[in-house]
Amino acid sequence: MKLYDPTRWLRSALLALPLAATPVVLDQAGAEFGFAPLAAAVAQEGGGDQRETRRTPALRNAVYEKLSEAQAAAEAQDLAGASRVLDEMLGAGGKNELNSYELANVYNLYAFIHYSREDYNKALQAYENVVRQPDIPLAMEINTRYTIAQLYFVQEQWQQGVNALLSWFAMTDNPPEDAYVLLAQGYYQLNDYPKALNNVEKAISMYKEKAKVPKEQWYNLARFLYFDKNDVTNAVRVLEELLTHYPDKQYWVQLSHMYGEQKRDSEQLAAMEAAYVQDMLDKGSEQVTMAYLYLNAEVPYKAAKVMDKGLGNKSVEATSRNYEILGNAYRQAQEIDKAIPAMEEAAARSEDGELYTRLGNIYLDGDEFKKAIDAITKGLARGGVKRPDTARLVLGMAYFNDKQYEKAREAFKAAGRDERSAKFSRQWIQYMDSELDRQRQLQEG
Repeated sequence: MKLYDPTRWLRSALLALPLAATPVVLDQAGAEFGFAPLAAAVAQEGGGDQRETRRTPALRNAVYEKLSEAQAAAEAQDLAGASRVLDEMLGAGGKNELNSYELANVYNLYAFIHYSREDYNKALQAYENVVRQPDIPLAMEINTRYTIAQLYFVQEQWQQGVNALLSWFAMTDNPPEDAYVLLAQGYYQLNDYPKALNNVEKAISMYKEKAKVPKEQWYNLARFLYFDKNDVTNAVRVLEELLTHYPDKQYWVQLSHMYGEQKRDSEQLAAMEAAYVQDMLDKGSEQVTMAYLYLNAEVPYKAAKVMDKGLGNKSVEATSRNYEILGNAYRQAQEIDKAIPAMEEAAARSEDGELYTRLGNIYLDGDEFKKAIDAITKGLARGGVKRPDTARLVLGMAYFNDKQYEKAREAFKAAGRDERSAKFSRQWIQYMDSELDRQRQLQEG
């Protein structure tokens, strides 16, 4: 299971941001048109650095009117018309007649036009031209530098994006949480996981200090980074927080696995069970894992019910192995009548004789001696039995209980040829002989 795939989320998140606001800064027109730069919301939330005071040139009325005309065209999706107005402003020496603040606004509007055309490289160049202008308002530079960082990330130029973002951080007194996450994403893409973890944890802590719920993607990045460094304790902590706010199957399953890594068996079972009772475990492999956890916790009846339901609705594959798990679970739960048909299915689907010998054991437990004899005989004939000597001991018991004493003796002797069963073979033969003597004495008396 892939724990984290950030690129798709990062790109979609970045591309979504500019669509909500046109990146044009016109102090005089801003209120009228409602336009703001791409990163304006970020800068406003974080609060700009007010340590520096700049003497910004004025935006002259004639220039303002031209910019307003271009901006209105851009708002109407007439991007070609907006470009023509801007081209005229810079053409025929007009560029030299504009002051730095006026040029910054021209380039800012160019950037929006290029972005709207999905020409991110030209948009980036235009924003770079904005910050090259001297004496532009500090807030404008801060907003634009954040936008530049975002566009580098959109183009997957991770190192340039990180560098641009660090420059932005240096100018900002109170960076918001999203900025730390963006920086964490950049470091993640550069495989600098320690710095990625520090920054995403910073964002999570800032949100929690404000009594806000951190975003699911933030937790996921932290979870992956802790998992990668094999920090199981913190990976578990993050998963527990994730489940508090974003209950999801994958988190329950992963938390169960991590509890297992910590040898916290009861919590491992509880986490997986929480997913199961919510009908989240739709994969057969997950349900089989659930059954194994119940078996390990010595709750075989629940294990059997999980397997029975899964095999019944076909979410669990009808394999010999899965029917064997079902049969063994019912047998451990002392539900012999239900264990038998499950093991019959398991044996019928098996390629060797091992499961037939196990089926014979279950028949013997259920006092079905003839069926036990048939199953074990079939298993031994098919081959592939792990302990033929043990199977022959059970076969001898079945013959004995079915009063086929000579065949029982033959089976016990065959089992005794293996040193591992020699002692038990002798004991059974002695017991059988004494029992036969007892029966003769009763008949004679």
